[in-house]
Amino acid sequence: MLHHGGLLSEPKVSIGKKLLHLHWMFVVLLTLTASIGFAMLYSAAGGDLDPWASRQMIRFGVGLLGMIVIAVSDIRIWLRYAYAFYFLVLVLLIAVELMGFVGMGAQRWINLGFFNVQPSELMKVALLLALARYFHGGSIEDVGRVMFLVPPAMMVAAPAFLIIRQPDLGTTLMLVLASVSIFFAAGVRMWKFVLAGVLTLISAPVAWFTILREYQKQRILTFINPETDTLGAGYHIIQSKIALGSGGMFGKGFMQGTQGSLNFLPEKQTDFIFTMLAEEFGMVGGLTLIALYTLLLAYGLVISVSSRNQFGRLVGIGVTVTFFLYVFINIAMVMGLIPVVGVPLPLVSYGGTAMLTLLCAFGLLLSVHIHRDLTIGRRDGGDEF
Repeated sequence: MLHHGGLLSEPKVSIGKKLLHLHWMFVVLLTLTASIGFAMLYSAAGGDLDPWASRQMIRFGVGLLGMIVIAVSDIRIWLRYAYAFYFLVLVLLIAVELMGFVGMGAQRWINLGFFNVQPSELMKVALLLALARYFHGGSIEDVGRVMFLVPPAMMVAAPAFLIIRQPDLGTTLMLVLASVSIFFAAGVRMWKFVLAGVLTLISAPVAWFTILREYQKQRILTFINPETDTLGAGYHIIQSKIALGSGGMFGKGFMQGTQGSLNFLPEKQTDFIFTMLAEEFGMVGGLTLIALYTLLLAYGLVISVSSRNQFGRLVGIGVTVTFFLYVFINIAMVMGLIPVVGVPLPLVSYGGTAMLTLLCAFGLLLSVHIHRDLTIGRRDGGDEF
């Protein structure tokens, strides 16, 4: 084998052959899930494709094309440029701190002229790639050493600090929890997680008084007892519970929901779109969407554990766990099981950067599937496939 720029040469594999090995059932499930989102956004607008459904369809179409392009690209390209991508997005996060503009009460976006970008969403993918590359290059003995874990811990801490300052508690939690899954999958011992958890609990009072903003504290207090401020901070959760309960078993019918159509339900096109779905289609509709999510998660786990290379395995697990966190946090949030943190429902909630970022992440997962039999050495190499 000859080295070319750090990657071992491989026989030319046609795009057609890679497309043939694409996990098309996964793509179908993604499209079905997104279609539910299109229908709910159409309903949220009172039976109009504008302003949400039409834009979401276009974004999904563009994202789907990008996902397939990423899927058929050589996974070792993502391995090679993982650190570069991470540092680029980290620079964008710093730029948000310096010159980002405020939207919906938070400074999270950068105006690039032709579109606005939310670097915190991009960091979800960039961090997974960087951590996967780092642990791919280490042995089991390396993972057992505490000092070996310091660089990846810093890779997580830097963006987490910048994102919590925006402030964006939901994305920060997702970033940290998804990173923990990669640490665990890489073989980090359980006692280290326990120790980190204890230290987190000890530092919680410090975070409460020095890091959390006043509205974030209010959300936590409201979560404990939403009835204390029924017209203020508790309004969202109370209205969400009313809509969920009024849907019953089979719902009120498409576009027949009252909480959403009469604008009692806040952010019905984004954070609380699952509530609108449950009101119009009842528990059956909600469980149908959850079943689609469950199938996607199951396929993600199977794809991850089927990879013969550590990099693909870790990327797959990271993407799957991130997707799970999206689903769990949003649905638990609208049911009042956890505080409101502003995490969208994947593929269903209206949103540009979140939708495109998630589809790019799924592209990486599908690339792991296509290259599952590829053996990649610890020094960026690999055997022919």
